[in-house]
Amino acid sequence: MLNLIFDIPFDAKLLLALCLPFMLLILMSPRLIAMLRALKAGQPIRQASLGILAPEHQGKVGTPTMGGILIIGSILLGILLYSDLSNPAVHCCLLVTMVTAGLGLMDDYQKITKGNSDGVSGKIKIAIQAGTALVVALYYYVVAGAPALMLPFFGPLDIGWLFIPLALLVIIGSSNAVNLTDGLDGLASGCCVIVALTMAVIFGDNDLSIVMVLIASACLGFLWFNCYPAKIFMGDTGSLALGALLGTAAVCSGSPLYLLLIGSIFAIEALSVMLQVGYFKYSRRKYGEGRRLLRMAPIHHHFEKKGWSETQVCVRFWTISLLSSLISLYIYFSY
Repeated sequence: MLNLIFDIPFDAKLLLALCLPFMLLILMSPRLIAMLRALKAGQPIRQASLGILAPEHQGKVGTPTMGGILIIGSILLGILLYSDLSNPAVHCCLLVTMVTAGLGLMDDYQKITKGNSDGVSGKIKIAIQAGTALVVALYYYVVAGAPALMLPFFGPLDIGWLFIPLALLVIIGSSNAVNLTDGLDGLASGCCVIVALTMAVIFGDNDLSIVMVLIASACLGFLWFNCYPAKIFMGDTGSLALGALLGTAAVCSGSPLYLLLIGSIFAIEALSVMLQVGYFKYSRRKYGEGRRLLRMAPIHHHFEKKGWSETQVCVRFWTISLLSSLISLYIYFSY
């Protein structure tokens, strides 16, 4: 096994993976927050005066962003230290994480320098995500072969070359879904902890389990500073990469349908945006004016508009995420 440290038992690696990112985030986040404040690397917020966001979100203006640098940095370090570097799935995880984190960092930087919420254009984001996902899918298909797709209630199904388009859909979708969820203090990081730990249980004694534990540990350490009222945001640097990494691990293990179940909050958030945009365009063509299904999308803002506090939204969404995870584990181990 190729590691940057001495070969140690798998259980010990899991324990180290659980501790390392958490401790790094706890120790280094205050320094990063101070540095980002000094650099005035604050998060631009869409104008509440335009009816886009609730007025209370204006208090978040200037909160340091790009905290994903520490999240992703600690995960990458853990992968290099504790995983099998000859494993094609690990190669895919490393590539996807570095590219999408770089994309997110570029997006966050442009938002900060421009002083608004417009970063890298959506078309460029999708193009980079799609290109990366395609490289990963082709590489894994050629080197390791297509894993059997695990169908809830039914078991494994061989899908052959269909693995490639499925991988593109899952990696791109997961990356953007986590990005859309990252709109309230602690929402995305808390959900990532639950989802990653659940996926780790499903993966079992596998290097991908180590990757999932690293994600959970890093997000748990980040949540210490990201809970309401947040002292730092992960930014696209963190959210795009975390989502892409979850999606990559899922496709390499043949479990994207379980990721959909476990990460139900991510799926709901993404679906809410697609439905909102789709209905707005449809109604504008049919009625001459755009109409909305929700008061605001993503759906966590809809509930804010209905009077839920930010903390209520987060805790209730975490609860749904936990329930989804428990149901998914029951299905996985029962069928």
